Order: sequence, then C-alpha cells, then structure tokens
Amino acid sequence: MNEFMAMEERIVSALKTVFDPEIPVNIYDLGLIYKVDAAEDGIVTIEMTLTAPNCPAADFIVEDVKMKVEAIDGVKRCDINLVFEPEWDRNMMSEEAQLELGML
Repeated sequence: MNEFMAMEERIVSALKTVFDPEIPVNIYDLGLIYKVDAAEDGIVTIEMTLTAPNCPAADFIVEDVKMKVEAIDGVKRCDINLVFEPEWDRNMMSEEAQLELGML
C-alpha cells in the first residue's frame, strides 16, 4: 500500500471518531461524508453534510473534523465544504449505524 492510500485510511479512521452529539454514531457511518480528497501536497478537502441544515451542532462537528484531520501526519490543511445537495437521508447510513440506532 502506498503512503497516499495509507493517509486516506488514517483520514477515514479520524472521521470515525467524530460524532454528532445528539446521535451515538460517528459521522462517517451516518453517511455525512460525501467525499474525501487528499492531495499529495497535504491539502485535504472534505465534502460533507449534516443530518439537517439547521443542525445546532454544526459548528462543533465541522471544527472537530478539521482539528482531527489536521492532526494526521502529512496533512497540512483541511478544507471543509459543507453541502446540502444531495440532501442527507437515513439510507446513506451504513448497516452498522442503522443497527446501532435500531433501524434494522
């Protein structure tokens, strides 16, 4: 595995430690991360959404993502694009998340 792929795996691992304070499932398994683009210059761009546009924890979640990704070796900066298209829905969750929330 090359170093670049290893960095992407570390990014996903970091994203799995970020939680919406109101939901006991990490944002990655909730399906809130739409795209992770790690460039070889150490700039990471993440396209993500929230469970609702007016999410009261939005600032906390975005700051937590930025802080945890920027703590990874090789990452110089993390830019986050908050998008609401496509709109998030429960079908975007992993099976583990659905099981955890009693939806399966």
